[in-house]
Amino acid sequence: MDLDLPFILSGGQIVILLIAIFIITCIFLGVRIVPQSEKYVVERFGRLRSVLGPGINLIIPFLDKVAHRISILERQLPNASQDAITSDNVLVQVETSVFYRILEPEKTVYRIRDVDGAISTTVTGIVRAEIGKMELDEVQSNRAQLIAQIKSLVEDAVDDWGIEVTRAEILDVNLDQATRDAMMQQLNAERARRATVMEAEGTKRAVELAADAELYAAEQTAKARRIEADAEAYATGVVAEAIRQNGLEAAQYQVALKQVEALNTLGGGDGTQTIVLPANALEAFGDAFKMLKGAR
Repeated sequence: MDLDLPFILSGGQIVILLIAIFIITCIFLGVRIVPQSEKYVVERFGRLRSVLGPGINLIIPFLDKVAHRISILERQLPNASQDAITSDNVLVQVETSVFYRILEPEKTVYRIRDVDGAISTTVTGIVRAEIGKMELDEVQSNRAQLIAQIKSLVEDAVDDWGIEVTRAEILDVNLDQATRDAMMQQLNAERARRATVMEAEGTKRAVELAADAELYAAEQTAKARRIEADAEAYATGVVAEAIRQNGLEAAQYQVALKQVEALNTLGGGDGTQTIVLPANALEAFGDAFKMLKGAR
């Protein structure tokens, strides 16, 4: 009858098996595959040895160990709210948010314990200091400039920690109710002032336009009078020239014509007028008739 005997390894086979297990363990411990979004900090006997980047890396088993696995993804601090006093003594509550990422893990893990807390404290101090240099109106109107200044100061403060501040934001600037009421009153007063100024400017413009119109009318009247005067002067000149050329007879002829025209006007009425003739009227008619006949 055949019996199944247990498999028994010889001494040499056991040694080979142990060596194989040791090699596999060394490979397992010595090869480190680092993800793209992380960096590994390697220590040897408690001291910084190296920083492993993304990809396949080799370390010495049993001597080196991965002490810290640091994410290099961009992080956002929780929104923080802090009180600050402006240079014109107005209490404001500023809500901020900061984004950052770790560039040099060896500085971060060995120089600072609580990264988020340290950055939050730094941002709080910088925000209060910068707002304390500005008036409330400047804080409201120059928010972009204030954000840039805060970001620059935070970057300088956290540079020794191997951190890059990628973005800083002031989400809101809140005021207490009393300050809001005062600002609303000031705004209404400013609106009323602007309305008054605009109304005054409109009245001034209307007066200016009316004055311009009167001036234009006066200029046109003066121009018309000047043209009329020029016409009269021209007519007088013509008469004077006629007198100069024809002598006194031309002047008497003109006077006689005027007298005849006047009598014709009086005689053209409805018959109820009383016509008073001067004593020498008949002589004037005779002279005029002679002149007209001679002129023909």
